[in-house]
Amino acid sequence: MTETTRLPVLPLRDIVVFPHMVVPLFVGRDKSINALEEVMRQEKRIFLLTQKQADIDEPTTNDVHHLGCLAKILQLLKLPDGTVRVLVEGQARAEVVKFEDNEDFFEAQAKTIPDELEDAGRIDALASAVKEEFARYGKLDKKIADEVLTSVSEIEDASKLCDVISVHLNVKIDDKQKLLTMTNIGERLEYIISLIEGEFSILKVEKKIRGRVKRQMEKTQREYYLNEQMKAIQNELGNDGPDEIAELKEKIDETKFPKEAREKAEAELRKLKQMSPMSAEANVSRNYLDWLLSVPWGKKKRLRTDLEKAQEILDADHYGLEKVKDRIVEHLAVQSRTKKIRGPILCLVGPPGVGKTSLGKSIAKATGREFVRVSLGGVRDESEIRGHRRTYIGSMPGRIIQSMKKAKYSNPLFLLDEIDKMGADFRGDPAAALLEVLDPEQNNTFGDHYLDVDYDLSDVLFITTANSLNMSQPLLDRMEIIRIPGYTEDEKVEIANRHLIPEMLEEHGLRKGEFKISDGGLRDAIRYYTREAGVRNLKREIANLGRKSVKAIVSGKKKSVSVTAKNLGESLGVKKFRFGETDKEDQIGVVTGLAWTSAGGDILTIEAVSMAGKGKMTVTGNLKDVMKESISAANSFVQSRAPALGINPKTFQSTDIHVHVPEGATPKDGPSAGIAMVTAMVSVLTNIPVRKDIAMTGETTLRGRVLPIGGLKEKLLAALRAGVKTVLIPIDNEKDLAEIPDNVKAALKIIPVSTVDEVLKQALVSSPEAIKWTASDEAALSGIILGEKVDVGERSAH
Repeated sequence: MTETTRLPVLPLRDIVVFPHMVVPLFVGRDKSINALEEVMRQEKRIFLLTQKQADIDEPTTNDVHHLGCLAKILQLLKLPDGTVRVLVEGQARAEVVKFEDNEDFFEAQAKTIPDELEDAGRIDALASAVKEEFARYGKLDKKIADEVLTSVSEIEDASKLCDVISVHLNVKIDDKQKLLTMTNIGERLEYIISLIEGEFSILKVEKKIRGRVKRQMEKTQREYYLNEQMKAIQNELGNDGPDEIAELKEKIDETKFPKEAREKAEAELRKLKQMSPMSAEANVSRNYLDWLLSVPWGKKKRLRTDLEKAQEILDADHYGLEKVKDRIVEHLAVQSRTKKIRGPILCLVGPPGVGKTSLGKSIAKATGREFVRVSLGGVRDESEIRGHRRTYIGSMPGRIIQSMKKAKYSNPLFLLDEIDKMGADFRGDPAAALLEVLDPEQNNTFGDHYLDVDYDLSDVLFITTANSLNMSQPLLDRMEIIRIPGYTEDEKVEIANRHLIPEMLEEHGLRKGEFKISDGGLRDAIRYYTREAGVRNLKREIANLGRKSVKAIVSGKKKSVSVTAKNLGESLGVKKFRFGETDKEDQIGVVTGLAWTSAGGDILTIEAVSMAGKGKMTVTGNLKDVMKESISAANSFVQSRAPALGINPKTFQSTDIHVHVPEGATPKDGPSAGIAMVTAMVSVLTNIPVRKDIAMTGETTLRGRVLPIGGLKEKLLAALRAGVKTVLIPIDNEKDLAEIPDNVKAALKIIPVSTVDEVLKQALVSSPEAIKWTASDEAALSGIILGEKVDVGERSAH
């Protein structure tokens, strides 16, 4: 039918009817019912047009597509609610020629549209491809019945194939209308293939999601079933314990949380209630709540306010160290008055073995605080201090929070041991993380990454230990530095008698009267078998004496052992160190300097020799840049003062000087050996020996001034251990002698010096005044030094 036909029009919502399609329609609009009644009086054919927008209740001619489907009414049934159910069968594509004026219903002149045919071979190939794609699509879309797939595979007509498949595709109305509009069969087949491929990819994703959801549901149901079984079994066995959630809720209510921490704990508990008990997330939440509840919140231990008792405990545990003890007692005194004081942050700096760590324990005992030690040696990860965020598997709080859990109180004593041994790498700098911990202005809101709530550390008494001040400046700025120098010989004897020997007797099972060591034997053990600032090696040597004594008593050779200076070597063997003179005779170019190390003070022998050459200066002994520059400055000073020192300036052009500092395996640095370098050079160039019993320390300038140095006590103790009688120190260090023990000052002759001339006068065997020049020497040198004659009287005065 290509001629136009006047037919009633039925507007459709949310559906496109294709030829060969049988579909029921429910009609409720008055105009549509009127159109159906008109059709039933005539030839039962109606024109179906789809609305452009489905939400329009009263469409006009402009609201419907002008290409639709001619359909035959197979059945019509009026329902009780006034609507009409009509069964229609699509017959052919048709388009509107024009709409007729009719107020009762839509009516239009329509004409059918024939299909456009193409190359039969291409159409057959496309039809075959469409059938294959639709078969694949039907396997994924369970809404398509197997009968439909079978019937589609048997259709030979390409146009009918397109229409039947279009009905079963789950695509948008606009796409179906476009298929209805296409008259070219080849284009229609190609478009159907593209739609099927798009739907196929969507169905694959949906299937994947459904499978995942199903597996998760099965897992959840299985876990729930097993948990219920477990509860039933426990009930039968009579092991029905208290509810974990209720226990946690009770603990949260009892804990004195701050507002932020309480909100966090309650929120986490609510989340835990909604989780499956066996899920990984539940374990994370449970562990978090366990940590949050195990850390002390505002739970303080009662502190000691009895100053006499505290002083007594400190004195009983450690001999000496008066400065540290006074600082702790001062803190307790202020605390007894104010009741609330921010804990001081003390840094005990000193060589190994002087009792820094044990002093921390003693301070905790004296103040009545719980003692917690955190070793920071080798820590390289910032997370060790602040903790790991909960997103990481196996995450934990940092060492600070872990130690607070161990302490069980919010006001313990924290000993941060070996704070100068921390490292830094790509994971962060733990020293920077400690800035917040050790700042009294900030540590009341310390943030641990794991807890994720502020924690108050302001009541903690922090004490840190270090062997040197080789730390970042901001970290040093937050601590009160208290230096603990090495012990004198008398102090070591006292420490051995009070602590080391009684400890050794107890550890080795020696009874009273079975072991005795005289003061002379103890001093010889200190002098000849140890050379240290602390007492660790002395403790080992005393333990060695104890073992040998126990062996002799157990074997029946002796009933008791008495160690004296005479028989000390029988137990400890050959003497390891010399004590007494540094050298047996005065030598040219050999000077005893004094050095500070992290292990305490030490003597530093400086040797200089001269040889024929071209004025070259050689420096050896593993010296670093500062010490090399100090030697260069000393050399320049000696050359500038050569005539006054009795040295022919021409000597420097024909003489090589070699300065060596023995023990080349040990790196050496610092400017404090400046006056020793000058003395060695002057000695070797004038052939005047240096006194063997003198040691010196001080930095020199090009003008001959002696500048102050650090570590004076350690250096004086080293000089005393080495048997030196006289020590030259910078005059600016004279004020530091107040802190030097009286027995050290009594055993040493300490001479403050301000110029190199004073140093040479004291150190050289022959003083500079003894150098005499002849008139011929003076004349020979008159044209060398700046072209001017040297005044002998002025030289002699130097």
